[in-house]
Amino acid sequence: MSQKFDVVVIGAGPGGYVAAIRAAQLGKKTAIIEKYTGKDGKLALGGTCLNVGCIPSKALLDSSYKFHEAHESFKLHGISTGDVKMDVPTMVGRKDQIVKNLTGGVSALMKANGVTVFEGHGKLLAGKQVEVTKTDGSVEVLAAENVILASGSKPVEIPPAPVDQKVIVDSTGALDFQNVPGKLGVIGAGVIGLELGSVWARLGSQVTVLEAMDKFLAAADEQIAKEAQKILTKQGLDIRLGARVTGTEVKGEQVVVTFSDANGEQQLTFDKLIVAVGRRPVTTNLLAADSGVTMDERGFIFVDDFCATSVPGVYAIGDVVRGAMLAHKASEEGVMVAERIAGHKTQMNYDLIPGVIYTHPEIAWVGKTEQSLKAEGVEINVGVAPFAASGRAMAANETAGFVKVIADAKTDRVLGVHVVGPSAAELVQQGAIAMEFGTSAEDLGMMVFAHPTLSESLHEAALAVNGHAIHVANRKKR
Repeated sequence: MSQKFDVVVIGAGPGGYVAAIRAAQLGKKTAIIEKYTGKDGKLALGGTCLNVGCIPSKALLDSSYKFHEAHESFKLHGISTGDVKMDVPTMVGRKDQIVKNLTGGVSALMKANGVTVFEGHGKLLAGKQVEVTKTDGSVEVLAAENVILASGSKPVEIPPAPVDQKVIVDSTGALDFQNVPGKLGVIGAGVIGLELGSVWARLGSQVTVLEAMDKFLAAADEQIAKEAQKILTKQGLDIRLGARVTGTEVKGEQVVVTFSDANGEQQLTFDKLIVAVGRRPVTTNLLAADSGVTMDERGFIFVDDFCATSVPGVYAIGDVVRGAMLAHKASEEGVMVAERIAGHKTQMNYDLIPGVIYTHPEIAWVGKTEQSLKAEGVEINVGVAPFAASGRAMAANETAGFVKVIADAKTDRVLGVHVVGPSAAELVQQGAIAMEFGTSAEDLGMMVFAHPTLSESLHEAALAVNGHAIHVANRKKR
C-alpha cells in the first residue's frame, strides 16, 4: 500500500524546500524528495543555490574581497599589515563549513515542520503518483493529492569546451580550486562568469572573459552595463565581447582555447577554464511519458501565471519553468503554489523581481530598463546620483558607480531602479519595496533618509528625476 500525502515536492532547492515548509505550515501532509549528496556523501538539501551556487560563491566573494582590501586599500586608511597571504584551502574550507551549516539547517526545518524527506530520484507518473528510486535501487510509489515539480537547473555544456572538472570546470568546479590559477579563462560574461572571475582576479589570477554576445550584460540597463564594464575592466578583468569559442585542447595542466572575434581566429592558453554560459532545466527522467505534463523543446515545463501545469493538481516552480533562474523567484513561487493548494488566492508580481550580480561593486536592478521603456514608446524622466557625491561612500572608499531611477514622465510612477555601486542589492530592494506600493519619484523624494548613508543616493536620484536634486547638479531640461 503506497503512502499518501497531500503534497509531494520533487527537489529540495530554494523552490522545493520553501514550498514544502509553507505547505506543512498550512496543515498539509507533505513529503519532499531529493537525491543530491554533499562532499561527505550524505544527503544535502538546499539545491544548487545552497550547495554549489549562491551561498558558496558569496563566501568566496567575501573572502577574496577581504584579501583585496587588506592588499590594496588598508594603507589608504592608515593600516599597515606587512605581507598579506591567502591560504586558498582554508578559504574553500570555510565555504564548505557554511554550506554544511545551512544544509543542516534546512534538514532541521523539515523536521520542525513535520515534512517527510525521501532520499532518491523522484519521477511523476500518471494520476499524481510519484515514484521514488532510492540510492540502493529500491522503488517506492507515493500517492499525492498535489505534486510540485522543483527539480532545478544545471550548467549548460558546450561541445567546444567539454568539462573535466580538472582543467576545464563548470561553476561547481570553480568553487573548489585549491590554489590561485596564474591565468584563468572564463567563457561567458553573465552573472556566474563575472562573480567567479572576480573571486580569482582579486586573489591574483590574470582573468580573461570570453563573451559571444557583442553587448555586455544585455539584460541590464545600458548605462549601468557600460559603467559596470568600465569598473570591472579597471579591476583587471579582460572582457572580450563578440568572442566565440570554437575549440579547446587540454595540454597537461593547461588548456589552449581557440576563439574568433572581430580580429579573426585567436588562441589563448590558460591554467584553468571556467565554462559559465548559462543553465538549463533538469527534467531528465522527471516525467513518465503518460504523466500528462507538457514541456517545450528546451526542457522547460509549461505553466500558467500561477505555476499550474497542464495536469490539475500538478505544479512546477523555479528553474524548470519560464522566467529568471533566481533562487528568490523560485522560493516565492513555492510559497504561492503552497498557498494556492491550501485555497488562498495568492499571486506573484513577476514585474518586480530584483536581479543582482555580486561583483564588487555590486550591480543590481528591479523593474524596467531605459532601453526597454524607450522601445515600448513610454515617455520617461531619469534621475542619476553618483556615489562620488555621497559622504558615506567617500568615507568607505566606495565611490564608484551610481543610482538611477526611471519614472513615467506623465504619472511620475517609478518604473525602474538600477544601481552599480556599494550595497547595490540593498538599495535596489528599497526601490522594489517602494515600487510594490506604486511609488512616485516625488514620494521617494519627500521621504526622510538618514544621513550619512548610501541610501541617500537613492533619495538623490529620485529627486533628480524631476530636477530637484540637492547634492548633485541637475540636468538641464531640454
